[in-house]
Amino acid sequence: MKHISIHWFRKGLRLHDNPALLAAMTDCRTLYPIFILDPWFPKNIRVSVNRWRFLVESLRDLDESLQKLNSRLFVVHGCPTEVFPVLFKEWKVTRLTFEIDTEPYSRQRDREVVRLAAEHGIQVIQKVSNTLYDTDRVIAENNGKVPLTYVRLQTLLVALGPPKRPVPAPTLENLKDCRPPCKDNHNAEYGIPTLEELGQNPEQAGPRLYPGGESEALCRLDLHMKRTAWVCNFQKPQTEPNSLNPSTTVLSPYIKFGCLSVRTFWWRLAEIYQGRKHSNPPVSLHGQLLWREFFYTAGAGIPNFSKMEGNPVCVQVDWDNNPEHLRAWSEGRTGYPFIDAIMTQLRTEGWIHHLARHAVACFLTRGDLWISWEQGQKVFEELLLDADWSLNAGNWQWLSASAFFHQFFRIYSPVVFGKKTDRGGEYIKKYLPFLRKFAAEYIYEPWKAPRSVQEQAGCVIGRDYPKPIVVHEVVSKRNVERMKAAYARRSASTTAQLEGRGGKKGAKRKTPAGTSLAELLTKKPKT
Repeated sequence: MKHISIHWFRKGLRLHDNPALLAAMTDCRTLYPIFILDPWFPKNIRVSVNRWRFLVESLRDLDESLQKLNSRLFVVHGCPTEVFPVLFKEWKVTRLTFEIDTEPYSRQRDREVVRLAAEHGIQVIQKVSNTLYDTDRVIAENNGKVPLTYVRLQTLLVALGPPKRPVPAPTLENLKDCRPPCKDNHNAEYGIPTLEELGQNPEQAGPRLYPGGESEALCRLDLHMKRTAWVCNFQKPQTEPNSLNPSTTVLSPYIKFGCLSVRTFWWRLAEIYQGRKHSNPPVSLHGQLLWREFFYTAGAGIPNFSKMEGNPVCVQVDWDNNPEHLRAWSEGRTGYPFIDAIMTQLRTEGWIHHLARHAVACFLTRGDLWISWEQGQKVFEELLLDADWSLNAGNWQWLSASAFFHQFFRIYSPVVFGKKTDRGGEYIKKYLPFLRKFAAEYIYEPWKAPRSVQEQAGCVIGRDYPKPIVVHEVVSKRNVERMKAAYARRSASTTAQLEGRGGKKGAKRKTPAGTSLAELLTKKPKT
């Protein structure tokens, strides 16, 4: 039987290493590659114009690649559960393929689509390719529980063996028996929308530093893989959060949209590591891909993973509700130049270094402003090109010391941290040019400059640039005490639950990181 196949592109916006796409092409007489613009996403998730632009460019690149195979991308608007029954009948579909997605909405949506396909007698093929491993299998190997430490995940993966190798990109040979379904009015009916048609103003987009698409992704991957020594010596903590040019690969947006296969990246690294001395996880480039796997697995198995309430691994904290402080932080108006420069880069360019993310996340939550990590998560969700539900939620819980990382007394200084790699403040001068005339002595703390120096620099603090929104040395110490209280409440609650289940009264409890709560509560804070 020759099938009429739909391949549903979602996150895997590529031809290479796309096993579900290859499955759609097998014994196929007509192929419909589709992308659905689902209104659920803009309704429930804030998306910046920069990320919309990246998506549109990725879709355009995908369409161009499909044209080289005598095919086209069909962009469809609407809710998938409403769109598919119409397409099934109109196109007389017999098979539907797509890659597995682990996010809560996606799983619910896919279950419903599979049910609808069954009602229409349509074969459904789902393949793992968005992650290195099948997250459900990883959890099953851990006795049905989510691994809550990186080391535990590594142990499980050793037992599972290396990730599957990527499958080749399709060629004309794969589609030799396929009849192209495209019509002359294809662009009018199924064409890729413009930013304006998506309700976006292109003039509000920032500089186009990271063009979207598989072609760009593979080109950037090739360029990085030619830097053999750099790849082998790469250690994430030794990269710079405030270098004027990125000190990491910036391949994360391409992995997030699936323009670059994570398995392709993994095996390209493995080829370079072979026979050479190299860094190892968690700090190596392989290690970074395993961090992605760690949070994807957590997001797949932990209920309410993107929320504090109802999240079983998350410390319950009485965060403050201060919209003014939240707005100042998100717009880069805290009065701390290092923090504000990072947020300005994020808002304009759509990407910031992972250590820069650490600094601003700590500042918003447990470090200074005491605002919920859920609020920061929403801002990153909107502005980051690589905003990924699982990674975004997991990293915010980590950086707020709400889950996974529990050394809440270790706080990033909004002044000292940036000086370690950029004493002269060149990064600040780039993103906050109105501060560029301040000498290195004052660039991180311009409020300490004499009034005459401020006037000479053309920027008077409190008039041309805000005074510090809080006094870090004061609020950070107070916030450590508040975190101690939150951890103490968690400890008391856990003890009560144990006693209720017949546990041993007075037993010493350990955090998932292996540090006792008693030790945590007696550690001195570092500012």
